[in-house]
Amino acid sequence: MTSPGCRGLTAALLLLCATTAAFAELSDKLRDDSELSQSTAKSFRRLMPVRFYSQVEQNPIANATLTLRSCTIFVPTNEAFQRYKGNIHVLYHISTSAFSKEQLPKSVSSDMGGNPPLYITKNRNGDIYVNNARIIPSLSVEMTNREGKRQVMHIIDEVLQPLSVQKNAQDNINNPDAMQFLQMAEQLDLNDFHLRTYRSQVTLAKKESVYQSPGAHTFLIPIDESFKLSARSGLVDAKVIDGHVIPNTVIFTAASQHDDPKTSAAFEDLLKVTVSFFKQKDGKMYVKSNTIVGDAKHHEGVVLAEIVKANIPVQNGVVHLIHRPLMIIDTTVTDFLKENGENGALRKFYEVIMDNGGEVLDDITNLSEVTILAPSNDAWNASLIENLLRNRKKMREILNMHIIRDRLNVDKIRQKNANMIAQVPTVNNSTFLYFNVKGEGADAVITVEGGGVNATIVQADVAQTNGYVHIIDRVLGVPHTTVLGKLETDPMMSDTYKMGQFSHFNDQLNNTQRRFTYFVPRDKGWQKTELDYPSAHKKLFMPDFSYHSKSILERHLAIADHVFTMKDLVQYSQQAGNVVLPTFRDSLQIRVEEEAGHLHDENASHEWTGYVIIWNYKKINVYRPDVECTNGIIHVIDYPLLEERDVVVSGGSYLTESSICILLANLIMITVAKILN
Repeated sequence: MTSPGCRGLTAALLLLCATTAAFAELSDKLRDDSELSQSTAKSFRRLMPVRFYSQVEQNPIANATLTLRSCTIFVPTNEAFQRYKGNIHVLYHISTSAFSKEQLPKSVSSDMGGNPPLYITKNRNGDIYVNNARIIPSLSVEMTNREGKRQVMHIIDEVLQPLSVQKNAQDNINNPDAMQFLQMAEQLDLNDFHLRTYRSQVTLAKKESVYQSPGAHTFLIPIDESFKLSARSGLVDAKVIDGHVIPNTVIFTAASQHDDPKTSAAFEDLLKVTVSFFKQKDGKMYVKSNTIVGDAKHHEGVVLAEIVKANIPVQNGVVHLIHRPLMIIDTTVTDFLKENGENGALRKFYEVIMDNGGEVLDDITNLSEVTILAPSNDAWNASLIENLLRNRKKMREILNMHIIRDRLNVDKIRQKNANMIAQVPTVNNSTFLYFNVKGEGADAVITVEGGGVNATIVQADVAQTNGYVHIIDRVLGVPHTTVLGKLETDPMMSDTYKMGQFSHFNDQLNNTQRRFTYFVPRDKGWQKTELDYPSAHKKLFMPDFSYHSKSILERHLAIADHVFTMKDLVQYSQQAGNVVLPTFRDSLQIRVEEEAGHLHDENASHEWTGYVIIWNYKKINVYRPDVECTNGIIHVIDYPLLEERDVVVSGGSYLTESSICILLANLIMITVAKILN
C-alpha cells in the first residue's frame, strides 16, 4: 500500500478505482471540498481505472513522487485501458512539475528514464492534447499532499505510449532524437517496417542535421517498401528530405487539424512545399505534400501517403512512418489507381473498375494525358449504387463519366471558371462535366456536376506523370436528389429556382410519383432577356408578379409517365417533324436536332455533337442535356422559351399572353351573365 502521506493524487486515484477501504474517506473529503462538485466525484467513480492504479502501487518511483513531490499525472480512462494492448509505462504519465490545463507549456518532461518529453497541443476547438491523448476537460483535479506539494491530475482518453524498443535490442536506447531513431530503427518496435533506404538517402544528402535539430518538429519517414520502384530512391534529394519535415510544429494525428497546410522545411523562393493531414471515415490517416511552386526536378502537385505507423515520440518531436515518399511524382494515373486500390483511399473505385472487366483501366492506360475524378470509398455506400453495380453497361457509362482526356488541375479549372461555369467533355465526348469554384484561396470549394450529381472535390491535384486524380465525395451519374433538390443546389439554375419559389411552382417538383422533363434556362439565359425585355425581366423576379412568372415556367415543364431524353426528342423529331409535349397548362411543341461543333467551349480541342431546340422559329442551344434526377430529367437551355408578345408592359405591370386570354375570357363571361339577367 502507499504511505500514509500520499493523500494528494494517490487519494484521487483511490477514488478512481473505488476498490479500497480509503475510498469512502476520500469521497467524503471530495464532497466537503468546495472546489470539487458532487458531479465530479461521481464522474471519477464511473471511470475507475483499476489497472493504472495498480501500476502506481507497484512502482516505488511513482509512489515516492506522489508522496514527496509536486507533480502532474495523466490518468487514462478505463475505456483507454481496454483498447490498449501494450505495456503500461506509468512514469511516462508523470511529470515532476504541477500544471493545470491553463498552465501546461508546449512540452513537459516525463519521469521515465531519460526524461522523454510529453508534447502539449491546443487545437482550434479548445481541446488540449498530451501527445495523442485528449485531456477530458471536466475531470481535472488539483490537490496538495501532506508535504504541502501541489499536485494535478488530468484524465486522458488514451494510454500514453513512449518509443518502444525490441526485446532483443543490444543498445540502451533512451530518449533518442529523430536521427538516432533512424540509425537505431532495426532495434525499435516498428511493426516490422524498415527504414534503411530513406536513412541512406539522408546520409548521402548530408541532411543529418535536419533530424538532429533541437526543438519540436514533425518528421515523416517513408518505409523501405515504398522504394520498390528501383529509380525512386534516386529521386530523394536534399529538397525532398526537407519536404518530409514540418519544423517547429509537433503534430500528433488525434490533435491534427485536417487539411490545414503547414509549411515544410522545403519552403523558399524557388520551391514551396506544404504538408497537411487528413482522415478518412474508415479511420485511416493520410498525409499529403503540395508542391505549390516547383522547379525542374520537383513538379507541382499533390502527393498522398498513408500513415502506416503514427505518433512515435522522439526527443525533438514526433515521427510518422508513411507508405511512400512525398513530393515525388513518378507513377502514372494507372499505377496510382492500382497502388491505392488494393487497400487504400480508392479501394472501392478500383474494385468496381475491375469487376467490370478492367477495360476502363486499359482505356486510362492508353491515354497520354488524363484526369480522373475518383469517388472516395465512402461515396460508394449510397443505396442507389448497389442496384447499378450488376448492370455492367450502365456502370461502364458511369465510370467513363469520371475520365477526362486532358491534364486538368485546379489552376486550369479556375481559368475555365473565370467567366462561366467550366465545362469539360468526358472521355466519350458526348457527356460533359461542369466545374464550379466558390471562394478564394484555401477556403475555395470546387464542385463538379455530372449526370445530375453534384460532387465536391475533397482532395484535388493528386499529381501523376501523365495527369491528375481528384478525389470526390459522390459517384457521378447516380442521381440522389429530386428535380427540386437539383434546382436548389445547382449554381447554374438559381434564377429559375427563385422564380419558382415566389409562386410555389417548385412545390410539385419534389413529387416522386411523377416524371418531369424540365427545360431550365440557365442564369445567363435569363440575363439575356434583360437586354431583350429590360422592364419585363425586372418584374419576372418580383414576388408581386409571381403569377405571371409561374405561367412562363409552366411552359418549360413537361409532365408524363416517363422522361424525355435529348436522344428521345431527336428521334421523335426525325419521325414526326415536331414533338408535342404535355405541359402543366397546355402543350409544348418543339423540334430537337443534333448539331456538331464547339457548342460549349469555343477554344476546345475536340469536336462533339450538341443539341438545339427549335421553338417558334428560334434556335435555342441545349447547354447541359440529360441532367438526371430521381423523379425526372433536366435539360439546361441557353435561353427561356419566351417571346416578345408573351410580355405586355403597361402602367408599371405586365401580363403574359396566357394571362390576357384568361382575363378576356372572364370579361366575356361576366358580360354574357349580365345580358342574360
